[in-house]
Amino acid sequence: MLFSGIAWSGTGYEVTVVGDDGRQTEASLRFEPGRTDEMISYLRSSTEPLVTVIESTNGILDGRMMAAGLDVYRADPGLLPERPLFGSVSATDLARIAQQDLSALARLVRTRGTQTGRESDLAAGMVASTAQVTALSATGRWLEHGERDRPQIAITFDDGPLPPYTGQILDILERYGVPATFFCVGMNASAHTDELVRMREQGHGIGNHTWSHPFLPELSQPQLVEQIERAGEAIAKASGTAPPTLFRPPYGSRTPEVVGWLTECVPKVALWDVEPDDWSMPGTEIIVRDVLDQARQGSIILLHDGGGDRSQTVAALPPIIEGLLARDYRFVTLDELTAAPV
Repeated sequence: MLFSGIAWSGTGYEVTVVGDDGRQTEASLRFEPGRTDEMISYLRSSTEPLVTVIESTNGILDGRMMAAGLDVYRADPGLLPERPLFGSVSATDLARIAQQDLSALARLVRTRGTQTGRESDLAAGMVASTAQVTALSATGRWLEHGERDRPQIAITFDDGPLPPYTGQILDILERYGVPATFFCVGMNASAHTDELVRMREQGHGIGNHTWSHPFLPELSQPQLVEQIERAGEAIAKASGTAPPTLFRPPYGSRTPEVVGWLTECVPKVALWDVEPDDWSMPGTEIIVRDVLDQARQGSIILLHDGGGDRSQTVAALPPIIEGLLARDYRFVTLDELTAAPV
């Protein structure tokens, strides 16, 4: 069996493959952020059984890799050397950890995503942060929905930009004259600048979704700040705008400590109240049904344009828009949804 590790940095990804003896089978390869399809093809070309290992600060590759048929595992901090301020541990470390004891790693499931096996930890962090979130919501710095007495609704998209899906979504939004808000990952924004320019030109909102989509409770405060600042810089450079003021934590992940850190470095945190789990690819009809069933006045809808195969989301978008228009909802960006009424 072969064991591949994927590391990330500010310039892209590095892949190392080792055999059963822990020795590299060939020199490590580097891939720029826009060459992820090429990287996945390289891994799929293996003539021997292969497993691929990522760590929890890399949350934008697993969906695409699993959709391509790769066997993907997550290595958690207790197994890893100390991470740098910005970036993951080395690809060689990740590959050799799997070679030494694959059973210690979490095997990811497509319908459960990067957090496979620790969903309870994610939920516990949310519950523990309830008091802080309530206080921040009262000041307008933590957003889960808009005013319930106005017939407005906001569609948001996470994890992109990712061709071709982001472009297809922008086509649909343009056709219907509907604004949306895109929470972009810095790694992707640096690779796909045309999509950011188009978002700006079409009048969509743009938010910050970190650099590499990490599980925030496993970061130190300096690592969290670096993720947010680097992503903000990349988004501003690509879109030709100021760094975003809206931030969305990957997975909605938080603990009381993380919430405290966020209040020091981001103006507003934006979550959602309508979640059809389109990232798990449940089927176009289910995505449409869940959105229309959950949506209310002031709702923030969470959909995805990145992180994996988003063809179902693209197909679901027109009937979602038409269904909500039939209820006389008006689509707005998140900034407009959460603005004080005139």
